[in-house]
Amino acid sequence: MIDGVGTTPGTDNRFSDKLAERLLAARRPQGAVNAGLAGDSLLRDSPCYGEKALTRFEKTLREHPDLRTVFIHIGANDLATTGPDNPCMQPHPPVTARRLIDAHRTLIRQAHAHGLKAVGMTILPVRGAVFPFTDAAGDKVRQELNTWIRTSGAYDTVLDAAQILTDPTTGRTAPGYVSEDGLHPSDAGYAALASAVNLNDL
Repeated sequence: MIDGVGTTPGTDNRFSDKLAERLLAARRPQGAVNAGLAGDSLLRDSPCYGEKALTRFEKTLREHPDLRTVFIHIGANDLATTGPDNPCMQPHPPVTARRLIDAHRTLIRQAHAHGLKAVGMTILPVRGAVFPFTDAAGDKVRQELNTWIRTSGAYDTVLDAAQILTDPTTGRTAPGYVSEDGLHPSDAGYAALASAVNLNDL
């Protein structure tokens, strides 16, 4: 699941927390595991953030054999621009939508091989954050990936985070739904995402 960066520390307002609250309120005997990692990339290992999701995902599934559904929200960090002074984001060629899509297909196959439903989550706007996160070309790749997540039918179902949290007048995450970094959801943003989950899909 998505890691919860941007929430108020110590308040249990991450996506997984709010989803667990909904499951309890609905008297559904299901738990929620948060296996998200801040800084994680889909395609590249990082000296600061660890293994790429393509490597880590299968290991995570084996560590949690009782899972029924997995939310896959990954790819934003692959779009990040790099700088010579940032050891955590080493220089790399620009990523393409095709590479990200092929990697998503791999994660879906792995989830299905474990008997799990795979829920695809679209990527939030990454331009306008408090640091130079990506450029126009990177945002185009994000939109191409989101279109594929929404329309390909590869995922069992989709949680359209970008649609839920984006202000249509600006094309950026709505102010009430984004944290101070301009990138990650706020408490209200994670709550909105959890509220949008169809519990019957889990």
